[in-house]
Amino acid sequence: MRLDRAASIDDLRAMAKRRIPRFAFDLVDGGAESERNMRRNAEAFEEIELTPRYMTDVGRIDTRARVLGQDFDLPFGMAPIGMLNAFWPEADVTLARLCKRANMPYVASSAASTTLERLAEAADGNGWFQLYVSADQGVTDGLVDRAEAAGYPVMMVTADVPAAGKRDRDIRNQLAVPFKFTPEVMVQLAMNPRWSLESAAHGKPNIANYADLLKAATSYADVQKTLITPSFDWEDLKRLRARWKGKLLVKGILHAEDAAKCAELGCDGVVVSNHGGRQVAFGPPTIEALPAIADRVAGRMAVLVDSGIRRGADLLRAKALGADFCLTGRALAFGVGAGGAKGAERALDILRLELERALGQLGAGSFDAVGPEALSRPR
Repeated sequence: MRLDRAASIDDLRAMAKRRIPRFAFDLVDGGAESERNMRRNAEAFEEIELTPRYMTDVGRIDTRARVLGQDFDLPFGMAPIGMLNAFWPEADVTLARLCKRANMPYVASSAASTTLERLAEAADGNGWFQLYVSADQGVTDGLVDRAEAAGYPVMMVTADVPAAGKRDRDIRNQLAVPFKFTPEVMVQLAMNPRWSLESAAHGKPNIANYADLLKAATSYADVQKTLITPSFDWEDLKRLRARWKGKLLVKGILHAEDAAKCAELGCDGVVVSNHGGRQVAFGPPTIEALPAIADRVAGRMAVLVDSGIRRGADLLRAKALGADFCLTGRALAFGVGAGGAKGAERALDILRLELERALGQLGAGSFDAVGPEALSRPR
């Protein structure tokens, strides 16, 4: 299928799956354990009905949104994804540049395959930085210092990784960091020559912001200890709030009381997220957790949501349920996997067109005009 014939994000996903070795595709496409949470994220969005309204002038559609003091042309941005260059070479920079051109935020993962400094340059003012809190305080402080020096206006602290999620696909694929070229992997590389040649030209992907530290790792447990800690608590968040002078988001919030606590500590917003279904398989879909959180902290802080967004109408479902802004990761990543920079553009075009048409069908001239009255069933 040609890129211009891709009608949906699912079409781009299918194209990416044909171009990428299974171990690399599963790294982004897979979820935790049974993957129930990952599936339910998207299904729960589909179950929310919005009532169309007609005979309203929607000749001009305004998709702009303002969040955390920044104005964007679209009401969503690129969610952080670690090791994305393993999915397609230079995916990190490709998407950062796309977000700059489209005037939308790009969230650089601290586990990215590209340094946070290079991604800040590529996003050129539209970059936010996502932080994993390490068991080593010096590692965390070093990343925060680098993010500040690179000029990121927003830091997003991920709270939902007291331990790495159990991803069955990665276990079956014997995924390791850095990658190990097992006989099975070599067969997959031979079956996907385009990916293999592109990857060889750009070098084996790694976790760039921790490259020197990970050289000393002797096991995957060592890698996890460098990246995350099970001891991250409210006092640690309080310390980060005092240390970081820019806007601070907390990602991975699913309970209204946790959101309220973030507001009390002076955080600027929360991201209602279950890590795209990659951490646990038993939690609620994010869109189902969103309303209670939005009700609890509305007006006190920004409420963002990610996990499961695949259609332009999903952005309006989230807005109607109380979100100020959205993030999507896999949707744009599938575009890169399907066709590099052109594929990423195609993914963005699909979501933009679907958003504009959904706004027109709702009789809403702008994203900001959508509220709970758009829901077919009251909250």
